[in-house]
Amino acid sequence: MGDISPKHEHLLVLIPYAVNDILHSLKKKFPYLKITIHSQQRVNRKIVSEPIPDGLWKDITILVTLFTLPPDPSLVPNLHLIHVLSAGVDRLYSSPIWNETRIAITNSSGVHGPQIAEWVILQTLSHVHRQKLLLELQRQHVWGADKVPREQQDSVGQTFGVLGYGAIGRQAARAAHALGFEVIAFTATPKKTPESKKDQGYIVPRTGDPDGSIPSAWYSGLDKASLREFLSQDIDVLLVSVPLTRETTHLLAKEEFEILGRNNAFIINVSRGKVLHQEDLIEALKKYSKSGATGGATAGVEGLRGAALDVTDPEPLPADSELWDLENVVVTPHISARGSSNVERSFQIVEQNLTRIAEGEKLLNVVHRSKGY
Repeated sequence: MGDISPKHEHLLVLIPYAVNDILHSLKKKFPYLKITIHSQQRVNRKIVSEPIPDGLWKDITILVTLFTLPPDPSLVPNLHLIHVLSAGVDRLYSSPIWNETRIAITNSSGVHGPQIAEWVILQTLSHVHRQKLLLELQRQHVWGADKVPREQQDSVGQTFGVLGYGAIGRQAARAAHALGFEVIAFTATPKKTPESKKDQGYIVPRTGDPDGSIPSAWYSGLDKASLREFLSQDIDVLLVSVPLTRETTHLLAKEEFEILGRNNAFIINVSRGKVLHQEDLIEALKKYSKSGATGGATAGVEGLRGAALDVTDPEPLPADSELWDLENVVVTPHISARGSSNVERSFQIVEQNLTRIAEGEKLLNVVHRSKGY
């Protein structure tokens, strides 16, 4: 795109959130920055806004957006950076901006790590300690101590597998490790050196695994054999936190669930619903529940002992889906990432990148189109 110097930066904010205070602070730090806010609203799960004049598209150099992009690359001759307020960018794949330009795109990976990790640990402990049963007993006004096993297994020494060791996976690993889990990780590319294990993206202070030292073992690969080797490590809890790409669609299906089912793993999905083959998942969950087993790994019993799903395929999950009624499943409506600090943290990435642009440094949180994340 155009040859842009810091003195000519024009930032268009195109999001359904009030950010006046954040933008005021940004303007104080970068007085040369021209900022235009084009408000949006959420209506029936959709984001709507007034049409953006062609003259505004033509003038902007940086766009901050949730998912709205210029409809035609020719409208934005000076645009050199797009920052999206989500970690996943799969909604952009079909856009002309994605497919026909090389405009830099940065995402908000790292912003949602703390709250999603809390949701992950909440679901893990709720399952192990039978919170659904306890709440039902309370609802029925039943003391019910005899219905809860005396030999309750804790987390110490159990294996917590992280499929996709990004910001979310790292913070969940940090929390799981603190509970005594042994953490193992899987990534598409090998992480064999200390430098390669470091988190190169945005990090919320005092969170995550910045140097990549938490996993006791690190697996990698782009083929099914490598993935299945990882899944064969007697995993007790598997966190799925990979981005949705062509390669990760139905990454886990019948054979993968059979491997996990040998140890009756508990599976947690915070990525996208399509990463799991949902019908195969349901069958693996039913296999365990039909055995009459409850709780953790049970000798001679196969199948997944439970699942916590914040994402499904499709969304919203149809009312007639079997997932709603499976006793060993928790479904939440894609809310694990919700948090009061998300927008502020996302604009911290914008702030850091404005500094990097001015100093001629590489951008933070750059999305690689070839990878899809």
